[in-house]
Amino acid sequence: MLRHLEIRDVLLIDRLDLDFAPGLNVLTGETGAGKSILLDCLGFVLGWRGRADLVRQGASQGEVTAVFDLPHGHPAREVLADAGLPAEDELILRRVNGADGRKTAWINDRRASGEVLRALSESLVELHGQHDDRGLLNPRGHRALLDAFMVRDAAPLRAAWHARRQAATALAEARAVLEKARADEDYLRHAVAELDKLAPAPGEEAALDIKRRTMQGAERIREDVARALQILGGEGAEGAMVDATRWLEGAADRAEGALDAPIAALSRALIELAEATGGIEDALSAMDFDPHELEATEERLFALRALARKHDVLADDLPGLADDLRAKLGAIDAGGDTLARLTDALTAAQADYDRLAAETSAARGAAAARLDKAMAAELAPLKMERAVFQTLLSPAEPGPDGVDQVAFTVATNPGAPAGPLDRIASGGELSRFLLALKVCLSRGNDALVLIFDEIDRGVGGATADAVGRRLARLAEQAQVLVVTHSPQVAALASHHFRVAKQVRDRVTTSRVEVLDAGARVDEIARMLAGEEITPEARAAAKALLRT
Repeated sequence: MLRHLEIRDVLLIDRLDLDFAPGLNVLTGETGAGKSILLDCLGFVLGWRGRADLVRQGASQGEVTAVFDLPHGHPAREVLADAGLPAEDELILRRVNGADGRKTAWINDRRASGEVLRALSESLVELHGQHDDRGLLNPRGHRALLDAFMVRDAAPLRAAWHARRQAATALAEARAVLEKARADEDYLRHAVAELDKLAPAPGEEAALDIKRRTMQGAERIREDVARALQILGGEGAEGAMVDATRWLEGAADRAEGALDAPIAALSRALIELAEATGGIEDALSAMDFDPHELEATEERLFALRALARKHDVLADDLPGLADDLRAKLGAIDAGGDTLARLTDALTAAQADYDRLAAETSAARGAAAARLDKAMAAELAPLKMERAVFQTLLSPAEPGPDGVDQVAFTVATNPGAPAGPLDRIASGGELSRFLLALKVCLSRGNDALVLIFDEIDRGVGGATADAVGRRLARLAEQAQVLVVTHSPQVAALASHHFRVAKQVRDRVTTSRVEVLDAGARVDEIARMLAGEEITPEARAAAKALLRT
């Protein structure tokens, strides 16, 4: 609900604060008093594209603030969440227009773009008038309006559409992969055979490289190690030390203990020498290798590296590459089965979508008939009993909302060709069509503020009364703002505002006042009689207000 509108220095308005209420809010006033300015201001703060010269002459900037109540579950909360803006029970929109034409907007004190404002406006306000191209006259929205009228859950159809699209995508991707794989089949089979023949193992390259370098190193140093072993062995140092120890032990008895320490040291040295000799012998044994083994090791190492270069991978990645290529071959071999399975899935998804789309089309056909009947009932009291409203369904490209295109058409006279609302109906007729259509489509608990801009133009008497009663009916379930010249409509208002011009110090401004019971009588009498309010006009106004 629109609760408050504050305007500063916009067009003819210097300062204006208006509080609105639930129900039917009516704005009246003489032609040119500035009623349309209020709508321009509301459209400005909602981000609508309109006139550029909004700033009042002499002011540095114009500013409009609108305050809406935002109950839980209101669609505007989702728009705010998508924009990363806070959602509270009170929504405050403020927009400033500088004299240089630059515009700045805030939503709950956060800077916002005009695009976000316009997205919000679609969930806050719906404007109807003779030039209504945002609401009921827009044929792109007729299908959604009919769907809302028939009250059918659209989720299963949309889910079926997305499932069908996913199945089609999966099948197309599988076909593309299979076609590419089949184009490379000869290469794949040759590469897999080559990899299987070599049978590389993870870490094998490093192990072979170490083994090769060890054997190459052993070949170079084995001769030196063998010579060292010979010098240290029984015919070399070890034999000499054994002889020396034997000779010293034979002389020890006559040396009065002087040879005990050297003999002990020689014994220890012989132990260490034996340990060193044993280690050298072990190393020498390890250096024994078959020259053919070195050749075989080098051949396998070079083969691994050559195959890795051929496939532009590391040698350790060859086993994984072999697995990948085998998988591709497996996909080729199983490709027929995979395509058959995905084709069956697409066929099932298509059948499910077709069934739900057909059911939706049938439901739309039945809803269209009900809507046409309801419109006929609404048009008769509006003095358009000879007009024919028809909801036409025609084939459309399949999509998440089905296979139907919906268009609202009218024929204003029997035998006349039917056509779009805005091309067939005259100004007054169009206003009544739009009102009747809005009454029929209204489902209650409407979150939108409904604005009707002189929708009663060109009608009077009983027809104007019928228009007013339908506006009042809409106002029972949604806040309605009406700009009107019809006293019959004004008499049914829950809240009445009068817009008037005033000239002060040669400056013309518009002002708006809330009318009490007495002032309402005078205003409706003026609307009935003109500038001079007669007792008869007051009596007629009181009669309208009592109706």
